[in-house]
Amino acid sequence: MRLVHLLRAVTVEFDLLGAEFAAREGLHPTDVRALVHLLDAARGGTRATPGWLGERLRLNSAGTTALVDRLERLGLVRRDRDTEDRRRVLLRVEEKAVELGWAFFGPVIDGVVTVAEGFEPDELETVRRFLTSVLDSTGGTRPE
Repeated sequence: MRLVHLLRAVTVEFDLLGAEFAAREGLHPTDVRALVHLLDAARGGTRATPGWLGERLRLNSAGTTALVDRLERLGLVRRDRDTEDRRRVLLRVEEKAVELGWAFFGPVIDGVVTVAEGFEPDELETVRRFLTSVLDSTGGTRPE
């Protein structure tokens, strides 16, 4: 259970950081989660559509549209037509959002990287496997 409690503590700390960032930038915490999903999609080569984003955030279509409209109005996200299927809209994070994120979260990321440098590669692989397994195990376990 100590691992569960540590994971919860880390989650709470990251959640508080996200809330502080959201408040500082005049965003809703869901806006921050949306930006994280979109950045992860870009890094992983995933073509992020509004429907894809809504699924990840567990928002209905109207909620997703309002969210994307708000992020677009703030200059943090843009909608682009998919060059492979002009009927589809792709979401992209604007450089402004990346710069805001790095300005706030850069020191946190640097701290995590510094901590990771104190571990051997095989230890980090074990941590990666553990966290990946925990993430996979929580995906379908929502209370009703």
